[in-house]
Formats: sequence, C-alpha cells, structure tokens
Amino acid sequence: MSQVKMSEEERQELLELYKDLRVADVRDGMDWNMMHHYGTVHYEIRPLFRTRAVGIAQTSRYVPYQEDVPQMTSEEYTEWVKWYYANKTHNPGMKASRPGDFVVVDQSGVDVGILGSNNSLQYYSQGAVGFITNGGVRDTDELILQQVPVWSKFVSQKMNQGRIQFEANDVPVQIGGVVIYPGDVIVADGDGVIAVPRKIAVEVAKYAHQELKNDKAGRRRIYEAMNKELDHTVL
Repeated sequence: MSQVKMSEEERQELLELYKDLRVADVRDGMDWNMMHHYGTVHYEIRPLFRTRAVGIAQTSRYVPYQEDVPQMTSEEYTEWVKWYYANKTHNPGMKASRPGDFVVVDQSGVDVGILGSNNSLQYYSQGAVGFITNGGVRDTDELILQQVPVWSKFVSQKMNQGRIQFEANDVPVQIGGVVIYPGDVIVADGDGVIAVPRKIAVEVAKYAHQELKNDKAGRRRIYEAMNKELDHTVL
C-alpha cells in the first residue's frame, strides 16, 4: 500500500498507538499475531547512537551507477558533480518528508554515505523522525552532535557521484531481510529496527501494549522491593 493513500487520521492514529512502544514490545505484538518470522530487520543494521524513533515508512530505492566516470580536470569535475546530483541522485520524494515520516533507504548495499549531516538534517527539520539504510552513512560526528536518529549497516566515507543513482520512491524495499512498504509502521531503538505491516498495525499494537504493561508492572514490583526510585520505564 502506498503511503500517499493513507489518510492523515490513520497516520495520527498509528503514531499515537506506537509512540510509547519499544522494539521488544512490538516484536511481542507481532508474535501474538503469528508473525514470528517477519518484521525484525537484521541485527547488522544498528543505531549510530542510543536513541529511538517511531514513524510511518517513506521509502526510496537507489541502485549502483552503471557508467564510467569520465576523465576530466578537477574544475570540470566540480561541474560534473553538480550535474550528477541534479540528474542521477536527485530524489524528489525525500524533499517532501513531513512530520511522522520514517525515511527508509534501500541503497542496494552500495558503499556510499547516502545519508549525511546535511541532507538528513534537512529532512529531519521538515518532520522526518528517523532514517534507516541498508548501506552507509557519513559525517557521523555531526549526525551524533545534531541528534539525528539513524540506523545503518555501516559507516562510509564515500560520496554518491559515480557510485549510485536514484531509482524510485514509494516502492517496496528490502532492508535487512524485511520487505518494507510505504505506510508500514517503523519502530527503532537500541534493540534495532522492526517494521509492522500497515494492515495489521492496530492488532499488533494491542498486544504490544499488553506485554509492555506486564513488563512495567513486574519491574515496578522489583523496584519497590529494592527501594529503588521509580523511573519513567516503570510508571
């Protein structure tokens, strides 16, 4: 299902349902819906720093660049790079990021830092809540300083030009062994990433909250027995 066909009412309902859930809770909710072998993105895709984010998948796919980089002077290369970004990697969809979007980028595993401190911050400023890629990110010190939530397979020093090109927006993408569709619910934290199909998202949330409630109650009893000050994770 395409995200563009999701009503604002449905978006807000799903974001509200999932806003307090941990990845572990959502994993449990998927199990309660007999989805034991689906949704968990491979553990090789990790957060750049300890953080969490919940959003609605906005997907993009990139593929390897198939042409040779022409021989040219450094000055000519500066102009060629401008042409490349305007014609080969320009992604109109990501520039349309809006509040609640979780940007999901399938970069075909190409070793480039497709998400960096500049473009990620721009989409984040527009309301995107987080970023996932099955490839690399760069400018990581700035990303951490800016507190932009990113989950990636690796860190890469490389720019896009001559290596990767944009293919499509709002299409199913494969990230860490999971097919993610536009409009799926994405929950990510220190435990990794999980994707919930839109059609079962309400039912999954129901049982995820059940397990979260049980976990909080159990740990609160232990806190109280230890005379440990209660924190937000048990209240």
